[in-house]
Amino acid sequence: MLVPKISPSQSLEPALERALGLLPTVLYTDAQEARVDREPAAWAYVSASDDVQTLLNSGLAVAVIGASDYDTAAAPAGEFDRARVALRYTGSSSEEGLDGIVRAAVDGMQRCGAVILELTAQQIGAATDAACAEAQSLAALVRAAERQAVGASGPVRVLVELSGDAGGWTLGQLARVGAAGASAVVDAGQLGVGADCAGRLEVGTALVAATGLASDRSDGLVTTVVVDEQRVCLGVAYSNGASLAAALASGDGVYWSHKRGLWHKGLTSGATQALVGVSVDCDADALCFRVRQQSPGFCHRQTSSCFGPAAGLARLAQTVADRRLSAPAGSYTRRLFDDAALLRAKLVEEAGELADAADADSVAFEAADVLYFAMVKCAAHGVSLADVERSLDRKHLKVVRRRGDAKPPAEAISPVEASSSIEASSPVETKPKAPELKTSIQSAAIRAALPGEKIALRVFSADALTERERSELLRRPLVDSQEIMRRVRPIVDAVRARGDAAVLELTAKFDGAHMDSVVVRAPFAVPELAAPVRAAIDQAYANVRCFHAAQLPADSAVETMAGVTCRRFSRAIERVGLYVPGGTAVLPSTALMLGVPAQVAGCSEIVLATPPRADGSIVPEVLYVAHKVGATAIVKAGGAQAIAAMAYGTASVPKVDKICGPGNQYVTAAKMLAQNDADAMVAIDMPAGPSEVLVVADATSRPAYVASDLLSQAEHGPDSQAVLLAVGLSDAQMAAIEAEVDAQAARLPRVDVVRQSIPKGFCLRVP
Repeated sequence: MLVPKISPSQSLEPALERALGLLPTVLYTDAQEARVDREPAAWAYVSASDDVQTLLNSGLAVAVIGASDYDTAAAPAGEFDRARVALRYTGSSSEEGLDGIVRAAVDGMQRCGAVILELTAQQIGAATDAACAEAQSLAALVRAAERQAVGASGPVRVLVELSGDAGGWTLGQLARVGAAGASAVVDAGQLGVGADCAGRLEVGTALVAATGLASDRSDGLVTTVVVDEQRVCLGVAYSNGASLAAALASGDGVYWSHKRGLWHKGLTSGATQALVGVSVDCDADALCFRVRQQSPGFCHRQTSSCFGPAAGLARLAQTVADRRLSAPAGSYTRRLFDDAALLRAKLVEEAGELADAADADSVAFEAADVLYFAMVKCAAHGVSLADVERSLDRKHLKVVRRRGDAKPPAEAISPVEASSSIEASSPVETKPKAPELKTSIQSAAIRAALPGEKIALRVFSADALTERERSELLRRPLVDSQEIMRRVRPIVDAVRARGDAAVLELTAKFDGAHMDSVVVRAPFAVPELAAPVRAAIDQAYANVRCFHAAQLPADSAVETMAGVTCRRFSRAIERVGLYVPGGTAVLPSTALMLGVPAQVAGCSEIVLATPPRADGSIVPEVLYVAHKVGATAIVKAGGAQAIAAMAYGTASVPKVDKICGPGNQYVTAAKMLAQNDADAMVAIDMPAGPSEVLVVADATSRPAYVASDLLSQAEHGPDSQAVLLAVGLSDAQMAAIEAEVDAQAARLPRVDVVRQSIPKGFCLRVP
């Protein structure tokens, strides 16, 4: 493995410091400067004068002690777990040269969990030579170490450090040390990240060399297992040198795809990954990326894992975190989050029941209750399961233990008495085994309908809701706009700086379309469409045009006083950019709704942007609409890059004066960035959020029409909200609407989206 060495005098650029923090181990030359409050595992040099016990107790993973200082620094043998001590052997440790260093290290393995050999370049060459004697062989030393197990920590580790007067490591030296099975300690000043390392070794390249990482696949890609912070497998991806370097430089999940090339996971969907750690497997033919996965998850089916839902504590933590944001007003979970006294009482109550449990089933049952309420407490304070695990890991590093006696209240009061005391003195309500809800709001978290389950809105009765519950019900989902902006800004900046080249590059990356040009100019080749499709578009065009033509304002003039005439007149915006989403759905309707008003208004230049298909072509239905509305150009790009191209203009994309049209959160963020940039001089229609629809239905409404209106917006995306206001409907009429929603949804091509969005909507019944 590659182990970077950091000295107090070094000032590392932030990107390099972040990249080094992704490796499993970092070695500090000064124990007082060691970052023991975070990953990775911190090793540090200590001297005979250091208080090793205090350093280890503070979180130092391994104390590196000079072989000659061991008896003084480590105090009596057996005081520390040997896995927490590494012995360092330098050229001066033995007068017998390399033979003596290796022999001393073999002896030292009995007392420690790792040995570090400081060798010259010449000694490294000799120790890794295939023809070298057993007494000098680094590989032989590693084999001897592997026979020395150190409990759960595995075998003794062997590390090699290049002596200070030997110059810097070469990739060849790293490879030879790695091939022998040892880890290489490399000065952080010799490492760099990104394309310009200024004569230093790029971290990813050094990691590959030091571990001997090699693919066992014919395409040369390295299998990359992606796990979350609990090390639960999310899925499998593939890496190469370029993607590994990009991942380490950016601190994000970046992989290599045959279809996309360099694949920055989630850059368009929002399901991005913050890279937490990188490691190489024991056979050096696979990588492991440990990530902090953003919603909706790793899988393209918008689940957390490609192998099914999470289980156990991971699932509990995920569910509780979701309920923190979505638990309906009045539900038991919402009460726990809002009432600190109730939550405290439940924690004490359940802990007492666990303490009293006498058989295995009862212990498991009560422990599950304690864990549930503990995770609610954590979520209420923004503490994740990963935070809890990090705290456990830090406690595991303690070498000085408390006596462990119970605090006085727990000694004096039995669990039964404690429970009785709470019930007698606390005004809060304790949870009955089957809580009775005061309203129709469900206590379970909102979740997607599974295949085979009924697809239905949640139903509430207006006269059963309190004012607070009604307010909670009307809250919109929250989006972390700052995080979205952080991801969109580099895309906008790239298009602004590099124009068409950036648009082509980003379109290839995000949409998988490799094109030679960005823009198609009018006149367009009118595509062949099925007769019913063409007829439907023509009819819709006529309807929309008729509606907007009727809204054209007439000029007016008013003589306010003798000789003073005030006039009011309208003029079309000269250049408009119309964004038509694509990717997950074909939306000629959006092209009509945007293009027809621009045509009726008389805009002289209508630029339509829409994501291309994989072959670089435009969806025929959208192309036909562009022809009908008189578009002057079509930009074959989507997402933030399309918005940036129209806002700033490129060599081929005309700059526009106003941008209109819906899109995902990245499109919206790009529109807002452009609008707020004085240099862009561009307006937008509005910062659109997820699709929403409110349908008001009474006894005269046709159930099939009500269902169609609800589903027309619900199918736009998982975050769409469909709300039904049911006025004076009987139970039978409600049942008919619910049956239509379920039946029509099942027939939709986008039924998987509707399964997620419909349960997030609701029906409010009013008398």
